[in-house]
Amino acid sequence: MHRLISSFYLFALMITSTAAFADCDEATRQELKSAKSAGWKLDDDGKRQDLALSAADCLGVTDTELRDELAFEGLSFWMRAEKLSVPALTALRIKMLNAVQAPAAEGSSFLRPFAILTLAELVRVDRKKPYLSAEERVDIVNAGSHYLTNLRDYRGFDAKDGWRHGIAHSADLMLQLAMNPAIEKPQHEAMLAAIASQIAPSSHFYQYGEGVRLMTAVFYLARTPSFNKRDWDLWFNKLMDNSIQAGPYTQARLAQRHNVSAFLLPLYFSVRESTDPAIKENLLPALREALRKVN
Repeated sequence: MHRLISSFYLFALMITSTAAFADCDEATRQELKSAKSAGWKLDDDGKRQDLALSAADCLGVTDTELRDELAFEGLSFWMRAEKLSVPALTALRIKMLNAVQAPAAEGSSFLRPFAILTLAELVRVDRKKPYLSAEERVDIVNAGSHYLTNLRDYRGFDAKDGWRHGIAHSADLMLQLAMNPAIEKPQHEAMLAAIASQIAPSSHFYQYGEGVRLMTAVFYLARTPSFNKRDWDLWFNKLMDNSIQAGPYTQARLAQRHNVSAFLLPLYFSVRESTDPAIKENLLPALREALRKVN
């Protein structure tokens, strides 16, 4: 009977999660504020699961307090404290994937980057206590890689509206996937290609730490057995060929030079300070050559 009830609950949650995002109402705000004031502790387990799904409907609102400090903060806390059930995590995953895979639009300019960030938290849960299937992990890798590769909204922080930060949030997802031992080489390759596509855009100067976030994901990919020294030599050569071009200075070339430097410098220091000799052997020669090309 317990298994039957759990299956029915999961089915109901999945039906809800496939629907469009519901309105984030005032009642949800007040429930989240009350939960936050109590340290995000809710003794009623069922109420916590329901509130988590309601919080997901608030990830796309323009109200920065509601989106960042209540909805996402609550979801992150409950996931990190292992307070959400597998059915609730499943419903959240489906809901976030639907948001990420929806066409880009100004109306979803907050929802999509916060859906990506929520996926990062869902993957973190799986890394700590596996609950995803191999196919579900691949789906997240594919959705995250496609989103990152095609992202053209480079807005970071706005004093009125708060954070969008799609590049950094995508890098956080790539980091959690890179740290997950269940992710395999084909997925690592797709992730690395997606990251490379956004290291040095020519249309925007990164200014909110995007280079460091992208670097961190690459650093952890370098700790996997998926890539050897030759792979990294080829990867850095291609990155620099696409990022540093001869000719007179233009805004586009300056943006690329600025952005690739903001990636390479922290990566160089991270690799140099690493206690893993394999990472140093595989990356340092190519990194030094890449920095020489920048200078």
